[in-house]
Amino acid sequence: MDFHREYLAIPAAEGLRLGIFEQRSRLRLLLAHLKVRCKTLRHMEVPHLHNTCSAIIVAAGSSQRMGFDKLAADLDGVPVLRRTVEAFFAADSIESVVVVCPEERWKLLEGLKPNKPLTRVNGGNDRQDSVAAGLAEISSNYVAVHDGARPLISPDDINRCVAAAAMHQAAALARRVSETLKRADDEGFSNESVSRENLWLMETPQIFGIALLNEAYLNVAALGISVTDEVSALETIGVRVRLVESKYPNLKITTPADLALAKAYLT
Repeated sequence: MDFHREYLAIPAAEGLRLGIFEQRSRLRLLLAHLKVRCKTLRHMEVPHLHNTCSAIIVAAGSSQRMGFDKLAADLDGVPVLRRTVEAFFAADSIESVVVVCPEERWKLLEGLKPNKPLTRVNGGNDRQDSVAAGLAEISSNYVAVHDGARPLISPDDINRCVAAAAMHQAAALARRVSETLKRADDEGFSNESVSRENLWLMETPQIFGIALLNEAYLNVAALGISVTDEVSALETIGVRVRLVESKYPNLKITTPADLALAKAYLT
């Protein structure tokens, strides 16, 4: 774009005729164009730059609601955690994987033949601490944060989400709300319907430029709050996250019923 030539390349004779007011007006217009251009470049994917993305698999939770280690549960002959990690090995857009988990869970990956670097780190007291531990192991431009308990994630959805993050700096897999929503009173009786227009259910991976996620989590720490996902952290610094609609089932295994449903999807 050569807009600077249009506004600065003023013929000498014309320049002499222009008063100071007109020249200042043109300069202000040029500066306005530059601001717009800079803002646009911030949100553009630059094709000649080599963008890289690593994955953090968060698997440090206690699985208290399941009554047993859900990440060790058998899913069509494969532990849940291993199936999750294998999906990121199969995604061409991911260059390395960091699993945030206790050492005993790491054993679930024994026999796995990684086709890209695989690292384990211990988790923290909550999700943001666990993600921070994973971030310390990453040198990529982008990071994909994923729940270890979402084993049905497809490599295609991972790749689509990485592409959206490269374009918008921040992207997350999600699905539109399709069920009827009701608001209930304190006694559990239906009060009213809730519009589902523009409502989404958040999933993972959630993918961001490393600098953006670090800035967001620093702000979360400064505010002294807890967040349940990375999109919530980005919202505290005013960053909009592009939602990418998942094409395939991507449920999070939280209860035994979820595990049964995941097995049904695989049959």
